[in-house]
Amino acid sequence: MVWSSQSAANAYLDTLKLCKNELERRQSDPSIIPVQPEKSEFISALAAGTSAQLIVEVSPEASHSTIALAAAARQTGGRLICILPQEESLAPSKEVLEESGLDDMVEFQVGDPTKLLPKYENIDFSLVDCNNESYEDVLKMIDVNPKKSVVVANNLKEGREGLSMDVPGAKDGTVRSEKHMIGNGMEVTMIGKNAGMGWLKKGKEGGNIVGPNNVGPEKRRRPRRKIRWVKKIDEQSGEEHLYRMAKSI
Repeated sequence: MVWSSQSAANAYLDTLKLCKNELERRQSDPSIIPVQPEKSEFISALAAGTSAQLIVEVSPEASHSTIALAAAARQTGGRLICILPQEESLAPSKEVLEESGLDDMVEFQVGDPTKLLPKYENIDFSLVDCNNESYEDVLKMIDVNPKKSVVVANNLKEGREGLSMDVPGAKDGTVRSEKHMIGNGMEVTMIGKNAGMGWLKKGKEGGNIVGPNNVGPEKRRRPRRKIRWVKKIDEQSGEEHLYRMAKSI
């Protein structure tokens, strides 16, 4: 699986900027449960870095993850299909995307995911929220691109399992799954030739952060790095500057 460090970096930074205002609002309101921006950045960089063209998300509503995937689709020139099980989630989901300016990158579909997913073939990247009890059936309905595809099972709490090795080709090395301590738990399954994961860097606290300069198979033997971004505002010009802070662990 060919990895594009530049696309991953661009999508990572785009997502970081797009989610900034919402993050600041949540941090200023103690009644709102904080989100984990690292998860959105990771997902966006992963989808863009693998040059995904057809991206499908199954989620109860649009979220930072949807924004992240839309940012990735804009970077790769692909399209994002967001499947919502309930009609009442459509209006607020559209509002979330309109506020981000990425509404033209997303096509919403409402209905039973197991009935809608067969409409899409050779999916390059898929993200499934596993909070729903029927998530296992949803994962099995995904028609993956056998040449290169990524399936992300999100919110794997309470010991739930994702797609794992329940995919043809797991034994011959064309499928590889790994779990990561991001959010409530996440499993990333890579499908295709050279389905390696050496560029998924693990941070000090068990979270996996993808940064612009630490992605790519060529980086596998280097020390693992924890990536953080610091925002500085020039007092005279008012311009924002992002600085990449990294240290070996």
